[in-house]
Amino acid sequence: MGRVKLNPGEAAPAFTLTDDHGQEVSLADYPDRKVILYVYPAAMTPGCTKQACDFRDNIASFQKEGYAVLGLSPDKPEKLAKFRERDALTFPLLSDPDKDVLQAYGAFGEKKLYGKTMVGVIRSTFVIAVDAKGAGTIEVAQYNVKATGHVAKLRRDLGLDAA
Repeated sequence: MGRVKLNPGEAAPAFTLTDDHGQEVSLADYPDRKVILYVYPAAMTPGCTKQACDFRDNIASFQKEGYAVLGLSPDKPEKLAKFRERDALTFPLLSDPDKDVLQAYGAFGEKKLYGKTMVGVIRSTFVIAVDAKGAGTIEVAQYNVKATGHVAKLRRDLGLDAA
């Protein structure tokens, strides 16, 4: 059974999830914006921490270009709050414990880890253009991204690096 993979031009699955502050966050909360939704396997782990801190350190440049950044994992909001506090993260961390949104985005399923096939969260990044009515369209869908160096690559892909 293959998993869904989203492609540019496709509709972005709508979602409403609880964030690290216990608030509900929806894609529709970002009308006329671009949203970077990045998916990571587990808060507080070394790779996920590196990636989150990279987004934190680059947040101003993303926001200056009109992008909102949202992190997404299956962690419970309480764990996400600890992650935010520990690493001074400055963007919403969304909780998807049922993995419904992760599956809708094709970011949960079979993956290889240390040569073994297992089922889990697939580190992925999506850039979503949200229209005035709050509906999203996938602009970028990157699967199996690396934790280290991914934010720099994404900035290059989006043309945000100074020449």
